[in-house]
Amino acid sequence: MATKAESGKDPPSHGFLETVEEITRIYRSLPPRPSIEEVEAATCTVDTLNNEEQTKLHEISVQQAPHDVPNDLFSVLQQLKKTMLMFHTHQQSREALYLLQLEKMFQTFADLIQRASQLVSGDTQKQNLPTIAEEDVVITDETLVKDEEEPHKNDFQPVKPYFSAGNRSTEKLSLMKVATLIENCAGSGATTLELRGKLVDQMEWLPVSIGKLSDVTEIDLSENRIMALPTTIGGLKALTKLDLHSNQLINLPHSFGELINLIDLDLHANRLRSLPATFGNLRNLIDLDLSSNGFTDLPEIIGNLNSLKRLIVETNELEELPHTIGNCSSLSVLKLDFNQLKALPEAIGKLEWLEILTLHYNRVKKLPSTMGNLCNLKELDVSFNELEFVPESLCLATNLKKLNLGKNFADLRALPTSIGNLEMLEELDISDDQIKALPESFRFLSNLRVFRADETPLEVPPIELVKLGAREVVHYMADFVTKRDAKLLPSKKKKKGLWFWFCSIFCLKLKPNYVFMKYFPSSNLRVSIHYVCDLFVVHGVSHLYLKG
Repeated sequence: MATKAESGKDPPSHGFLETVEEITRIYRSLPPRPSIEEVEAATCTVDTLNNEEQTKLHEISVQQAPHDVPNDLFSVLQQLKKTMLMFHTHQQSREALYLLQLEKMFQTFADLIQRASQLVSGDTQKQNLPTIAEEDVVITDETLVKDEEEPHKNDFQPVKPYFSAGNRSTEKLSLMKVATLIENCAGSGATTLELRGKLVDQMEWLPVSIGKLSDVTEIDLSENRIMALPTTIGGLKALTKLDLHSNQLINLPHSFGELINLIDLDLHANRLRSLPATFGNLRNLIDLDLSSNGFTDLPEIIGNLNSLKRLIVETNELEELPHTIGNCSSLSVLKLDFNQLKALPEAIGKLEWLEILTLHYNRVKKLPSTMGNLCNLKELDVSFNELEFVPESLCLATNLKKLNLGKNFADLRALPTSIGNLEMLEELDISDDQIKALPESFRFLSNLRVFRADETPLEVPPIELVKLGAREVVHYMADFVTKRDAKLLPSKKKKKGLWFWFCSIFCLKLKPNYVFMKYFPSSNLRVSIHYVCDLFVVHGVSHLYLKG
């Protein structure tokens, strides 16, 4: 039949045409063939699951039996765990294996059609054999793509700048669907991938193909149950924002340090206890959240992050901070609440741009003397600690607006005498401390709007007065000092005698704003003229005549 048809002169027979028509009909009846991206996703899924299975099988094999459990019985338990693991792997890989098997069948169909085309030769026969155009069909779940212009269209749009699991379905994505999404995202040049809370609970590993997302700048994988990141994560060179909060991450791969363009990293609410040595390479990092993990300390390499502006390490088990924290020269927010810190390093004073420092619920007994160098500090919370005193140097941080020293209970018994230097202070909390009297300089806190002293045994001013508000307390302290000084003024006779006594002992030579006195050990010691005037008042000197 083929020989006769190939003569090119005789018309094709009826049987020949029927055969070609049936071949065409069968070809047309086939469902869409899996796309190249889907085949790659399926292959990646199988590889990922196999790697994960081998890793976990090894972990089970090296487990040791408890001393009170027979080895034979423990061996049975290990076999059960391994079998269950392989069962779960099979369950998760069914979709991918089915698609790969389907692709093999389609390849067989394609080979047969190709063979038929070779057998059917000549212009007449070729015209009778309908041409079937292969379309770029992608089999995918419509919920994988966030459509903007046509939200109800089922066909996949090949180019989208934004990929998301969306909110249209509560169905969670299998490893196969995630791998497919990654392939489509990589092929479209999308820059954002959002999978918050969309992965099935059994999915603890990400597909290794995630490294193909070289153009993606933002990824949200939060609120899943991911336990490990593939080493290929380092391929995301354009990534600037990565959200991995509320997962089950135990560690980060060494390649994580290759994400050199990362600016915003959220790792809170995981199970991390350490960071890789390459983490210090993330020199462009600005915002880092490590809260609610298991850190007992931070590595020295944290000091390499000199672009860091916001560091959150709340709710860990930190016992100390590395001295290299002082190298994070751009830091403006440092939150260390709910840890086990006993002290802060002196290097904290190098953080000249620090504006907010919170460390309530720790075990801090004292603050470093370098606190006064924090010239931009606006908020300090040291509540719920074991603070015994506040250094006078803190009063040099004159931009401080909010200071919480409350809940130090039996430890804190006094405020620094120069607290009045904090003229910008608006809120002060000394609740549940053991302070009985406020310093006289308290009267200079003219901007104070909120003052809390609940359960603090204040006597000066009376605790009843505190309930009237911060302004009343400031006014009370001003009146208290004025009245106290007035009572100390003796008669004029005593004043004159004391003045001659004073002049006979001290050699005074005034220069602008300062008094130099030989009564002090160092000739360079400068004493504020206000201090000298206060001394005169205390000893009854009402007039001061200076000559020379």
